[in-house]
Amino acid sequence: MLELEVYAAGVRDLNKILELDIELGPIAGLHYKVDRNHDIVYTELETPTVTFREIRSIFRKLGLDPKFVGAIPAELRPKTKTQLLDA
Repeated sequence: MLELEVYAAGVRDLNKILELDIELGPIAGLHYKVDRNHDIVYTELETPTVTFREIRSIFRKLGLDPKFVGAIPAELRPKTKTQLLDA
């Protein structure tokens, strides 16, 4: 189980919560809850089906500025492919 906490000022607005549900609902294996008192979204992923960058882009799409609380699990970091340069 991978956990990720996101602080996003303004997420306590009911319209933002509904928009967030529309965006996060279809992601396989993602469970979340919103702490409306503190503007924090707690997420849990059964497997790494999305990266933290994709989650960040969802929040930004909704007009929220996400701040990740704590360490981001390595499994949620995008895997960059490097290519060797020919000499």
